[in-house]
Amino acid sequence: MQTATTSLPGLVIMVPEVYEDDRGFVYESFSQRAFEAATGERRRWLQDNHTFSRRGVLRGLHYLLDIPQGKIIRCVSGSVFDVAVDIRRSSPTFGEWVGVELSEENRRMLWVPEGFAHGFLVTGDSAEVVYKMTEHFEQAADRAIRWDDPDLAITWPIDEPPILSAKDAAAPLLADAQIYD
Repeated sequence: MQTATTSLPGLVIMVPEVYEDDRGFVYESFSQRAFEAATGERRRWLQDNHTFSRRGVLRGLHYLLDIPQGKIIRCVSGSVFDVAVDIRRSSPTFGEWVGVELSEENRRMLWVPEGFAHGFLVTGDSAEVVYKMTEHFEQAADRAIRWDDPDLAITWPIDEPPILSAKDAAAPLLADAQIYD
């Protein structure tokens, strides 16, 4: 597994070694040993989610309040612009974000540690995204921050308004959101 650090400490891009021949390909989509080597962290994995979305759908920026949840994100079909935002008030990188293209072609994965909000924009015709998570989803803890918060100034690669859920359209700005201390 190749890894690349980002401008936000703890946020790591992981790229698996892919073995291809005339039959197709195979790669390790997850290895606890490779994860620990890439991040220096040990986690337990409790839930996997799989989403399908069409072009222009923006999901996020999501997090669980009081239940910090780490995620490994990968796009298994299509392509997305994936974003993680540091929402820990005590962090020196509070309010900073990183955006990474995840696609079926580049097979990159993004480790989004606890204390970050996460979202993605579908940039291909459609996308299937798989999440591996360290905590179970809890509806009562579910929170979101506005995707277009001017203080975050995320440079989403879009020319028209995205397709949002009602929850995401009504999400508060970071300054007004309940977040981590």
